[in-house]
Amino acid sequence: MINLDGKIVKEEEAKLSVLNRGFAYGDSVFETIRVISGKIMFWEDHYFRLMASMRIMRMEIPSNFSPEFLEEEIGNIIEANDLNTSPARIRFAVYRLQGGYYTPATRDIGYVISVEPMEDSFYLFNDKPYEIELFKDHYVNSGLLSSIKSNNRAVNVLGSIYARENDYDNCLLLNEKKGVVEALNGNVFLVKGNVIKTPPISDGALNGIIRKQILNILKKTEDYQLEETSISPFELQKADELFITNVAQGIQQVSKYRKKEFKNVVAKDLLSKLNVKARLG
Repeated sequence: MINLDGKIVKEEEAKLSVLNRGFAYGDSVFETIRVISGKIMFWEDHYFRLMASMRIMRMEIPSNFSPEFLEEEIGNIIEANDLNTSPARIRFAVYRLQGGYYTPATRDIGYVISVEPMEDSFYLFNDKPYEIELFKDHYVNSGLLSSIKSNNRAVNVLGSIYARENDYDNCLLLNEKKGVVEALNGNVFLVKGNVIKTPPISDGALNGIIRKQILNILKKTEDYQLEETSISPFELQKADELFITNVAQGIQQVSKYRKKEFKNVVAKDLLSKLNVKARLG
């Protein structure tokens, strides 16, 4: 079942026009949200990021788009798919209504909420071999547009194809200044001693929900020194650890980059702290 503009319909009946601006121009933003037994994880952060993304895209935010209303809409689709007591993954997509060419005929929006079941309620540590490489065919542009989740993700698609063709589990993306920005599916963190670095949003990094949670955890501990700073590709092979964060997986440790193999001590520690935050809401 799909929530299409507030109406619950069967998936095969949920139809959008081929002239939909999300399809025609990538004029769409979305949130990937994890739900556990009907409870939305980190809902406040998701809500405010969605509102910020819509503002950046100059979409008209409906007057009824309150946190309570959207939470209820998500709950309706969870219930319609009998996932009230199960972990689930939500995709909440907002698109500008069709009309116009590059210049929209309207700033009004429509939305689609879809859901799929997940296996685990909380984040599990994956210590299987996980090898990455740099994707250098195309770059992420630094700036606000790169910080939001939109349908304009050609670099991630091409990088994912490159990774699969070359038997890598993931790739790191670079910006126009040749700095490391993020992974194909999440933010990247580098550990050297007790210093943990992650690229700033201004470098073109996604304003990730789990990235924010990890930053908050690190700011409250004296065990590590946090630096939001640009990362050079040359630093990667000198690091003790690398890990990737996103809503679906939590924290994914990287085991190998070229000839360098990494530890996973810090990643494990932070994952346990992340699960505590998830349980507490």
